[in-house]
Amino acid sequence: MLVSPSLLSAHFGHLDNDIEMLNASEADMLHIDVMDGVFVPNISFGFPVMKYIQRTATKPLDVHLMIVEPQKFVGEVRDCGAEIMNVHFEACTHLNRTVQQIKNAGMKAGVTLNPATPVCMLRDIIAELDLVLLMSVNPGFGGQKFIPGTLRKLADLRQLIAETGSKALVEVDGGVNHETGKQLAAAGADILVAGNYVFSAPDPAAAIHALKQL
Repeated sequence: MLVSPSLLSAHFGHLDNDIEMLNASEADMLHIDVMDGVFVPNISFGFPVMKYIQRTATKPLDVHLMIVEPQKFVGEVRDCGAEIMNVHFEACTHLNRTVQQIKNAGMKAGVTLNPATPVCMLRDIIAELDLVLLMSVNPGFGGQKFIPGTLRKLADLRQLIAETGSKALVEVDGGVNHETGKQLAAAGADILVAGNYVFSAPDPAAAIHALKQL
């Protein structure tokens, strides 16, 4: 299992310490949630913080834009060192164009689905994607409870990937802990995003290790 700890749950007053911990851990990448207060009812951080993370992190950056008009910021995300740029299906009027912009900028392209958006909406684009992120909570805040219907949705996504021959990895974000992580692993998830479960643990590196073993 690949693990992408979410920095949304890190201690922003000691962000360097948390990033150093992640650098030394078994984490595969760092998940960065960018929120604008418009697409989601919260604001997180922007490009100055991301550039600091880029200078400090030794793991790939998995950047998740929870914003309107994400296509306007492809260059800025690339310049912050992102390996993956993830945009919401619901925020992109011209999704194919945005995916091509991301790929042309040298990044892997991911598309996120909110809990109420069905997997079938990706049928005509999934062959172009490197990653699909399923939100297992409503986006905007950390620490929310896992939505059980995500497991059925994950099964639908795995079926769509098989039918289309897509190479996209499946990532899940929201309410991930050891128990829900086991269920998601059994259902076919490739990457688990975990925020609260990692950063509120007595030993965050051990929590990451536990997810890696799923």
